[in-house]
Amino acid sequence: MITREQALAFAQEWIEAWNAHDLSRVLSHYEDDFEMSSPVMIQLGESETGTLKGKDKVGAYWKNALVKYPNLHFKLVEVLSSVDSVVIYYHTINNKLSAEFFMFNEKGKVYKAIGHYN
Repeated sequence: MITREQALAFAQEWIEAWNAHDLSRVLSHYEDDFEMSSPVMIQLGESETGTLKGKDKVGAYWKNALVKYPNLHFKLVEVLSSVDSVVIYYHTINNKLSAEFFMFNEKGKVYKAIGHYN
């Protein structure tokens, strides 16, 4: 089970890693074969289905996103947690709102993530 303190610590570290544009630090939170889904993948032409699997594929997508958005900066709004999942609600590019859903395995690594945007 994920405690409130663990959820808050994960969210803070995740936001800080993204704001540092440190891709290896961001990817350190994920299993090697994790799955990521996001409508932005479709918009950027990275995936027809909106889903990528594996650090290599998702990492390449995120690397391209950091190039496309060099001023990327996230601002934490709220953190929600459950038994084995966390939702981070934050401001993203152009001050849009986003909610990222993370599923954690028994090792404390993310194995599935889904981005939601307004």
